[in-house]
Amino acid sequence: MAAPKTAVSDAKQERVRRRRRQVLQAATRLMQVSGFHSMSMQAVADEAKMSVGLIYQYFGNKEDVLRAVIVDILEDFRDEVPAALDAAGADPVKRLSNGFRVFCQVVDAKRAATVLTYRESKTLTPEGLEQIKHLELETTEPIRQAVRDGVEAGVFADVDAELVVHNLLMCAHGWALKHWHLSEYLTLEQYIERELAMLLASIRPAG
Repeated sequence: MAAPKTAVSDAKQERVRRRRRQVLQAATRLMQVSGFHSMSMQAVADEAKMSVGLIYQYFGNKEDVLRAVIVDILEDFRDEVPAALDAAGADPVKRLSNGFRVFCQVVDAKRAATVLTYRESKTLTPEGLEQIKHLELETTEPIRQAVRDGVEAGVFADVDAELVVHNLLMCAHGWALKHWHLSEYLTLEQYIERELAMLLASIRPAG
């Protein structure tokens, strides 16, 4: 008996996702060692243990691969942040805290890709950079709104929501950028708790 069409379609989509992830992980490893400009599609294929022709089914060129590495992080933010905020209920402090925790957890899971974002994003085309900017604004908007809600409720001082979210994102990225040092004396959870304590103290109303 033939498998239902939906089951076949789901299996195909999962296979595509798995192969794309293989390619992104392979490309990340290569760029860590030799950089974007030295990386070739053939080298990515060899590292991913698949044919270069198969890779070209998913990516048009190596810039598409780099952009996908960066977008992959932002898509994790987009997928995971709303659920974390919903789990926190209406409390702006809990919502902000949960959002920052997700930022850090995603960055921790993809530390190498996060570092590459800083090192290699300048090589993207203007269109690629615009996509990254748009996604970053989209994925951080729920946190921005949590800050605004906290200001309106009097839980936070009259702070600039844009700058608060910027600082949160930079702190999350800092875990990847300085992991070689921070991980010597802090666990990820300790880093999150200490950064949150300092941030929340800085935005609570005086007195």
